[in-house]
Amino acid sequence: MQWRRARPRREVIQNSKEVLSLLQEKNPAFKPVLAIIQAGDDNLMQEINQNLAEETGLNITHICLPPDSSEAEIIDEILKINEDTRVHGLALQISENLFSNKVLNALKPEKDVDGVTDINLGKLVRGDAHECFVSPVAKAVIELLEKSVGVNLDGKKILVVGAYGSLEAALQCLFQRKGSMTMSQWKTSQLQRKLHEADIVVLGSPKPEEIPLTWMQPGTTVLNCSHDFLSGKVGCGSPRIHFGGLIEEDDVSLLAAALRIQNMVSSGRRWLREQQHRRWRLHCLKLQPLSPVPSDIEISRGQTPKAVDVLAKEIGLLADEIEIYGKSKAKVRLSVLERLKNQADGKYVLVAGITPTPLGEGKSTVTIGLVQALTAHLNVNSFACLRQPSQGPTFGVKGGAAGGGYAQVIPMEEFNLHLTGDIHAITAANNLLAAAIDTRILHENTQTDKALYNRLVPLVNGVREFSEIQLARLKKLGINKTDPSTLTEEEVSKFARLDINPSTITWQRVLDTNDRFLRKITIGQGNTEKGYSRQAQFDIAVASEIMAVLALTDSLADMKARLGRMVVASDKSGQPVTADDLGVTGALTVLMKDAIKPNLMQTLEGTPVFVHAGPFANIAHGNSSVLADKIALKLVGEEGFVVTEAGFGADIGMEKFFNIKCRASGLVPNVVVLVATVRALKMHGGGPSVTAGVPLKKEYTEENIQLVADGCCNLQKQIQIAQLFGVPVVVALNVFKTDTRAEVDLVCELAKRAGAFDAVPCYHWSVGGKGSVDLARAVREAASKRSRFQFLYDVQLPVVDKIRTIAQAVYGAKDIELSPEAQAKIDRYTQQGFGNLPICMAKTHLSLSHQPDRKGVPRDFILPISDVRASIGAGFIYPLVGTMSTMPGLPTRPCFYDIDLDTKTEQVKGLF
Repeated sequence: MQWRRARPRREVIQNSKEVLSLLQEKNPAFKPVLAIIQAGDDNLMQEINQNLAEETGLNITHICLPPDSSEAEIIDEILKINEDTRVHGLALQISENLFSNKVLNALKPEKDVDGVTDINLGKLVRGDAHECFVSPVAKAVIELLEKSVGVNLDGKKILVVGAYGSLEAALQCLFQRKGSMTMSQWKTSQLQRKLHEADIVVLGSPKPEEIPLTWMQPGTTVLNCSHDFLSGKVGCGSPRIHFGGLIEEDDVSLLAAALRIQNMVSSGRRWLREQQHRRWRLHCLKLQPLSPVPSDIEISRGQTPKAVDVLAKEIGLLADEIEIYGKSKAKVRLSVLERLKNQADGKYVLVAGITPTPLGEGKSTVTIGLVQALTAHLNVNSFACLRQPSQGPTFGVKGGAAGGGYAQVIPMEEFNLHLTGDIHAITAANNLLAAAIDTRILHENTQTDKALYNRLVPLVNGVREFSEIQLARLKKLGINKTDPSTLTEEEVSKFARLDINPSTITWQRVLDTNDRFLRKITIGQGNTEKGYSRQAQFDIAVASEIMAVLALTDSLADMKARLGRMVVASDKSGQPVTADDLGVTGALTVLMKDAIKPNLMQTLEGTPVFVHAGPFANIAHGNSSVLADKIALKLVGEEGFVVTEAGFGADIGMEKFFNIKCRASGLVPNVVVLVATVRALKMHGGGPSVTAGVPLKKEYTEENIQLVADGCCNLQKQIQIAQLFGVPVVVALNVFKTDTRAEVDLVCELAKRAGAFDAVPCYHWSVGGKGSVDLARAVREAASKRSRFQFLYDVQLPVVDKIRTIAQAVYGAKDIELSPEAQAKIDRYTQQGFGNLPICMAKTHLSLSHQPDRKGVPRDFILPISDVRASIGAGFIYPLVGTMSTMPGLPTRPCFYDIDLDTKTEQVKGLF
């Protein structure tokens, strides 16, 4: 018998090193991490693992537990590592008695680099070895026999003795694949005969000393792969055993350690592959549309949404990238952007509309119908990105805003009511800043410089020091000191006094309720305010600049900087006063730290939706968040689609999307979907007025080709507006049951004549995504064309010129007319250095002009600018056109008359 010693591990490590190097060429930041849970004090095995990992280029982390750790303690550590996305492989070095089925199957199969879980073993037995991890010990046995000893295993009789559980199963499976006959025995009366017959003996545990050497035939190859190797005890086999052809246990164990590293590299490669674009394996929900179409709330409740964690996994989000709120909604952490930063973006589609009736023309419904068609029916990754509805319209005029019919977000009650509390966070932050402004004025009016300074920088436990934000203010003032006791009297006064001019305060309190009686109020009438009172007002919460900041920011750090830059007033010398100056930026950021994370929900057909931010389009810029769009674009992959919606007509929401949101995000749109309805076109053609809550006149419910033809002028104008930006337009005609074929065909024909890439009737409201498949195909084709996107104006132009450009090119105005107050504000903002910001026009959504009753395409009008405000943190100047109000009012019969709660079932009633 000849002694043979095998060292193939060098080849395995070198190969693993080369593979990892190739992976890191394309992904420089990638470095797989192997975690080893060790219950014991074997430092030799730990050193071997460390050396092999370092040589290959892996990171390794040891979790060292006491030798007497319980099964529950080990499982706890396993579960922690399962959810750690930084770890790509997990191995156990624990005593044999702890290798229970419960412990082994606690491992995630995708991290089980020792191949001990039932799932990995099952795949091996089924013949899917390429899809699973195979036991490194079992693979080491095969490698040593074939490559080092040179044994042809086909037809050999192999006796596996003393191997149990996963190792025994893996050995038997691998040997059988090689054509070997395997026997598995240890304590049996026939052991002597079987040992005598065996060509190869594999020892899975130390050989009992009572077995004499004479029981084995000369020339028998023996391998010692004691299961105790897995506990880290290298060389635990009996040193007195020297059978002929013995391959020592350290050869097996060292090669197995190298093969585990090989499995780690494979795990990392799989993980990288999963991060790259792939078509989602999405389980779409089936629809069974009814006729007549039930109410939105009935449809919503008739569909059971997937658990949101299941949806998140389907679209490629990791477990630690979501924060679950209940069963059907979750927040998505911004860390996903860092993980997917090298991922190519998908196609970017904007849904806008013609000038709507007060009833709305279904942009949200079209958005949802389109993504349902793309993903559930054409098997294309797609994401809808919507704004969160304000409580004001929900309880005022509009009701729910989750889409409608068989194209909506579910559950619609949660979508419309509170969601995850983002608007409440904005309200709290906004009003904290408002309180800080008036409080600061009061204290400056009633205290000396010294008293004010001593309160702003108090003595705490015998120490006075500036806070971080106070040091930033000192730096802004040019005072390069950090010791509060060293400031001169002049510096103390300069630091302590903001000298806010009350007449210049632009920051208002907000409330997410339509309350017309808060449009003008007097504050400070209590005796404790010492005679300091002033006129103020409330805006609706979604008109707060903090909402606009949330919608336009791209990171937590950027949001904090934007919040700090928000200008709330001017001081008595005409310089801007910011949230940073008031020292409130950090507190605002704390209130907004969760609101910055987009909210994940789903459509009726189980496709993903981000609901995030909700700025009004007639007051603010009217688009959902940049962050939601950016995350969605990464998740859908290069061939996927993100469909985002802009509020109201293309003259408002779309123009602001392009000139404000696209500037802030750097994203380039591929297609505009322009939503039209026969109803709205008839109104623009001269039809009678349309009023919410009042039945439609017969002109709208009966065929009237002339009205439709005359009203298409508004559609043609909105197509032209989109073409100003160089983006192809697909018209989506949202078909109502009263529309006739002749009316539908006429609209589509005139839209194409006006320059639309295509015009498609849509029926998603009545049948779901199936009714928008033609629209989805048209959008895909339009998106394949090269975008020639351009901005409407250069931001370096003077403020007045930018306003005039929008008024003339977009609205069709002859010119603009500035009130003295508006001109004074423009002069002040320009002098303060804010003249190079884009423009956000606050204008009625019911007409291209400033007059809601002027339909169609008004001409030769002068656009009056009554006031101009600055949202410096958000990054735009917003002129108020005409009598635009920033606080809507309730109608005579608000929607809340119909909204109720069933106190037995806790179901909401009346939200559409």
